[in-house]
Amino acid sequence: MSRTGKNSTYEGFTAEERAAMKDRAREMKKESGRKSRADKAAEAKEEVLAKIAELQDSDRALAERVHAIVTANAPALEPKLWYGMPAYALDGKIVCHFQSAEKFKARYATLGFSDQAELDDGAMWPTAFALTKMTPEVEARIAALVKQAVS
Repeated sequence: MSRTGKNSTYEGFTAEERAAMKDRAREMKKESGRKSRADKAAEAKEEVLAKIAELQDSDRALAERVHAIVTANAPALEPKLWYGMPAYALDGKIVCHFQSAEKFKARYATLGFSDQAELDDGAMWPTAFALTKMTPEVEARIAALVKQAVS
């Protein structure tokens, strides 16, 4: 089966996809360590902030604002890394996550929500949003979404 069209062949995961899977395996191994929940949460928050600091300028600015908005509007969500990217969990389950444009060579960063997020709206609703810049309107929309996600 073709991944990109009828005339190309599937060649496996991209280097970026393999790197993300390796990141996730490291995260899971680290999470299984014998530390207190509070120590794990503090360490995870520091890892998220360090990851954000490593991002390229435009992705870093977006991730910093997303982090600030999520933590201010949904304090029950705990920051943690998920596939090497900042994510926010409730009771250990990912609710939302940030994906940099650079990581997968995309033209925009993404704010995604898992099925744990309470965003249900009829028979169909969005679960991922493209982010190209942060405006007051975008910030307000993110705040409303994360509040609803944990409601």
